[in-house]
Amino acid sequence: MTSQTDEWMEKAGVLIEALPYMRRYGNKPIVVKFGGHAMGEQAYVDSFAADMTLLRQIGAQPVVVHGGGPQIGDMLKRLKIESNFINGLRVTDAATISVVEMVLAGAINKSLVAAVNMAGGRAVGLSGKDGHLITASKLSSSSADNASAQSDSQIEKVDLGFVGKPEAVDPKVIAALMAADMIPVIAPIGSGIDGQTYNINADTAAGAVAGAIGASRLLMLTDVAGVRDKNGDHISRLKLSEARALIQDGTVQGGMIPKMETCIEAVEKGAEAAVILDGRAPHAVLVELFTEHGIGTLISRD
Repeated sequence: MTSQTDEWMEKAGVLIEALPYMRRYGNKPIVVKFGGHAMGEQAYVDSFAADMTLLRQIGAQPVVVHGGGPQIGDMLKRLKIESNFINGLRVTDAATISVVEMVLAGAINKSLVAAVNMAGGRAVGLSGKDGHLITASKLSSSSADNASAQSDSQIEKVDLGFVGKPEAVDPKVIAALMAADMIPVIAPIGSGIDGQTYNINADTAAGAVAGAIGASRLLMLTDVAGVRDKNGDHISRLKLSEARALIQDGTVQGGMIPKMETCIEAVEKGAEAAVILDGRAPHAVLVELFTEHGIGTLISRD
C-alpha cells in the first residue's frame, strides 16, 4: 500500500475508535465555555468553530458560552475608560457596562457566529438578556470573596458596580434553537428583575447554563491542562467530594478555585459531568469527548 493509503487507513481507524463516544453524546447537550487570549487569533477561532460544527453534524447539541475579557480591555483603553479588578472581577460602572455589552453581545458574539456558519454550521448569537435566558442579580463584594476563596475584610466594602451572578436560567430559548438544528452562542450578559444589565463572569454563566439544561458535559476551556495534585501531576478524574477536598487543603489555588467551584455547582445542579481542559490544544474538545481518557480533568458525582 502507498503512504497515502496508509494515512487513509489510519484516519479510518481513528473514526472507528471514536464511534462509541459519538453514540454516547448523540442528541446530548454539551456546554462549551470558550475564552482566553487565544480568542483574538482567527485561526484558533476557526478551528473551534469547525469543531462545534462537527459536534452538531454527528448529533451532539453544542451550546457555546464565550468570554471576551482581553477584547473588552482593549476597547476600554481605546475609549480611555479605566479598568479596575477585584478578585479577578471587573468593576463595572455605567460607562463600562455599555462597553462590555457592546463588545460581548456585539463584536465577539457575531464573529463567533460567523465563524461557525462559515464552517458549515448554523449558529445563532444571543445574550442572557434574550428570551429571559439569564436572570441576574448584583454580585456583592462578599459574594466575590467567597467565589475566589478569599476573606479580605477590606474587599467586602468595595462596590463591584454592575457585575452580576445568575439567579435563574430559563432554558426554553436554548431548547428551541437546538430543536431547530441551531448552535446557540451565548454572551454572558444578564438582566435583573428590574431590567438592569449585568456583566457576568463567563465561567459562571456557562456553569449555570450547563446545570439548567442538564448538559452531558460542561467543557471549561482554559489556558492550563487541567487540575494537578501537590506533586504537579495531572489528575484525570475527580468525584465532587475529592474536588472539594482539593480546594479545602490548598492543593487548588488562585484562578483555578473559581473554575473548580463552577464545575462543582454545575454538576450539583444537573450537569452529568464537567471537565477543565486546555483549550489551546488542537481540537481539544474533540479529543476530550471522543477518546477513552480525554485530556482534561473530569469532575462527576460521587
